[in-house]
Amino acid sequence: MSPAALPLSHLSLALAAVLVWGSNFVVIQFALAELPPLTMAALRFTMAALPAALLLPRPAVPWGQLAAYGLFVGAGQFGLLYTAMAHDISPGMASLVIQTQVFFTLLLAVAFAGERVQRFQAAALALAAGGIGVILTHTGGSVTPMGLALTLAAAFSWACGNLVGKRAGRVNMLAYTVWSSLFAAAALWVMALWHDGPARALHAVQAASPLAWAAMGWQAYANTLFGYGIWSWLLSRHEASQVVPFALGVPVVGMLTASVVVAEPLPGWKLAAAGLVLAGLALNVFWPALRRRLREGA
Repeated sequence: MSPAALPLSHLSLALAAVLVWGSNFVVIQFALAELPPLTMAALRFTMAALPAALLLPRPAVPWGQLAAYGLFVGAGQFGLLYTAMAHDISPGMASLVIQTQVFFTLLLAVAFAGERVQRFQAAALALAAGGIGVILTHTGGSVTPMGLALTLAAAFSWACGNLVGKRAGRVNMLAYTVWSSLFAAAALWVMALWHDGPARALHAVQAASPLAWAAMGWQAYANTLFGYGIWSWLLSRHEASQVVPFALGVPVVGMLTASVVVAEPLPGWKLAAAGLVLAGLALNVFWPALRRRLREGA
């Protein structure tokens, strides 16, 4: 089946999740204007964990797995991403580069799960690498070398979290996200208090405007709980091939939102880089189903 085979109500939910995830990169920028990145990440995961952890039962997975997922996806992915977005990468570029987590996940699966890279996956990797190469030759206002490195490291940490989450099996992924957020918040508060200092962190929290708190609420509740909750719900009811392709829209929404809301420019090199990365992602997602249909039609 194609993604269009989803019922209209489920299609609307998938598109809503993509819109929330894509627009969140601009929302992050609003919050970063007032909050240090690690303090902001700690607040986000505190809000995502509490009070939801008091309402949702702990998923039947080991504590160590919850801790590992929280550290990789919370402290690793978002701690690094927010640090990069504070000064070194624009929202639109961040929404694109972070999607390299797909390829890091593939490479980690090869290294640790014994999977093999097929030819179409190698071609997809080459396309995405070409896009990153274009970005490397145009570092400057939209992205610095440090920003690119930190965002790629965030994508790698997300990929590590994907491998941990895969071991959870069929559990309530909303509860899994909420309970792992407790570990993410604890680690991020330690990092924030060490890096930002208690006085700066406390002052930033006390001085945050309603806009900053609204941005934090959007990330904790809309992006984390609604987005991941809806996505997991859809994946539990449909084949992954019907749901996963919608994620290709996240960087598109991210770049368009950044262009419209914060006037981030879209020069030709940036569109070329986006085209290469998205082409790699699309090839990785769609080729297996297309190849199967071609064989069935032969």
